[in-house]
Amino acid sequence: MILSSDTAEETKQPAMSTTAADAKAEHFELNNGTIRVTVTNYGATITSLYVPDKHGKVADVVLGFDSIEAYVKDNAPYFGCIVGRVANRIKEGKFHLNGVDYYLPINNGPNSLHGGNKGFDKVVWDVVEQKDGEQPSITFKYESHDGEEGYPGDVFVTATYTLTSSKTLRLDMEAVPRNKTTPINLAHHTYWNLAGHSSGNVLEHLVQISGSQITPVDENSIPTGEFLPVKGTAFDFTSEKKVGSSIREVPGLGYDHNYVLDSGEKKEGLKHVAKVKDPSSSRVLNLWTDAPGVQFYTANYVNGVRGKGGAVYEKHPGLCLETQGFPNAINQPNFPSIVVVPGDKYKHSMLFEFSVE
Repeated sequence: MILSSDTAEETKQPAMSTTAADAKAEHFELNNGTIRVTVTNYGATITSLYVPDKHGKVADVVLGFDSIEAYVKDNAPYFGCIVGRVANRIKEGKFHLNGVDYYLPINNGPNSLHGGNKGFDKVVWDVVEQKDGEQPSITFKYESHDGEEGYPGDVFVTATYTLTSSKTLRLDMEAVPRNKTTPINLAHHTYWNLAGHSSGNVLEHLVQISGSQITPVDENSIPTGEFLPVKGTAFDFTSEKKVGSSIREVPGLGYDHNYVLDSGEKKEGLKHVAKVKDPSSSRVLNLWTDAPGVQFYTANYVNGVRGKGGAVYEKHPGLCLETQGFPNAINQPNFPSIVVVPGDKYKHSMLFEFSVE
């Protein structure tokens, strides 16, 4: 089924008692017999993901809510969604591009976070295509307009989730600016708990990150522009270690830092980002991407959030691995550029590989 934005708005009825969008927000399922994923076109969000443990017992390993309405009203943590037009923080919500000063909504201390007050996570995307078969997939699209949340130019965005094998989920994101040069930096914001979404905190999870440097931040979580080697610090995950082993040594409430990804092992043209293992279930997640960085976030501000099935998510109930361009890159000339000109295409892929060991 192919819908244009105009058609979707004119012919579809709201799925819930909300004015969040005119188009209909729905749930969709991808299932290949081993992995079962539920997504919604509200924010192009993963709402559940079931994978087996070492005994073949399946569990939902992503945090989230039962209803779409809860995502509309309560998704302050950005559970499972795609964030944009620019993910992460932009210092003081402003940038200068091609002779023009742009001002964005301030929604995170003194900064603009994840696209502003109504970023890509808070809109209903159109469903372009859904395929069944050996590699079930679904493609969403969204048209972001000039001036939306302060950003320049119209941008056409697509996101495709595909179960590429019995143990892999792939996400391919693309964005094309139509008429103005603009920053683009999309990120996928799922919170993982491989023991099961309602199993408590992830401090016993083992993590290895393929990044030997971070971009250190100031008191407002904005990168200073420096690159800090992680060796010998609390940020060193170059070898597998427990999330909780050094977390109290991290300034603030926990990890919320961008790692500069090394060029190492590759799969399907993507470089390795991280390995996560839950010792209790033996579930393992390996993540691969073509983005230059990954924000490692330990759900520091999630505390007392009521989630799926009556679960209450207390502190550190999941962890995020948000592959991305670097935070505040639009204002840091020594960071990889996130500026895209009309005629060029932004591309960002992620491969999630599940196993047990």
